[in-house]
Amino acid sequence: MKYTIDDFARLIDHTNLHADATEDDMKKLCAEAKKYHFKMVAINQVQSHFCAEQLKGTDIDTGAAISFPLGQTTVACKLAETEDALKNGANEIDYVVNLTQVRAHNWAYIEDEMQKMVKLCHQHQVPCKVIFETCYLTKAEIKQLALVARKVKPDFIKTSTGFGTAGATVENVRLMKETVGPDVKVKAAGGIRNTDDFLAMIAAGAERIGTSSGVKIIEALKKRFAEDGISAIEI
Repeated sequence: MKYTIDDFARLIDHTNLHADATEDDMKKLCAEAKKYHFKMVAINQVQSHFCAEQLKGTDIDTGAAISFPLGQTTVACKLAETEDALKNGANEIDYVVNLTQVRAHNWAYIEDEMQKMVKLCHQHQVPCKVIFETCYLTKAEIKQLALVARKVKPDFIKTSTGFGTAGATVENVRLMKETVGPDVKVKAAGGIRNTDDFLAMIAAGAERIGTSSGVKIIEALKKRFAEDGISAIEI
């Protein structure tokens, strides 16, 4: 598949999830998203209304992080937090699975949680992304979690929050994509800070990239395109 600069930009969830992010930081994030035509701003749930207002009239989504970054809240809490985010203008949802239940291999709990979150999001016609936090999981657990997602069919499964002990790896992105099949997409996030890593994640099967380095990555790609005299890259 060939990607133009805008195609690459539309793969990026432009991210600021810092606990101390200010209103000015959120304005800057949204302004950069508009300038570069990123797909989404990824923000803490409490910022949903502010960012939705900043992005009103654009095709850039407001993505709220739910039960972030630990995932250690009940299903009822996750649903309530999601409802509130949607009410306040969020139109994409990224939620963290209950890792305690994943590590206990309580797949019935995980499936129930995922079904309820996906159902709520789809009732509101917004995408639902399920964050695995792969740094805490074995390969077998990542695979089984992806098999649950293959059955439930969220819009995306996502590697990481960026707040764990490690972020996305090419190996995990490939494993997730191979396991989940064609009906669910993969989002790579966590530690993706340069163009080579960005392109490697796409080549491994990621169809969305969460990063706080989107501006740097796109500027580097523009420079590469100009130097090579090209208008698209095939991956």
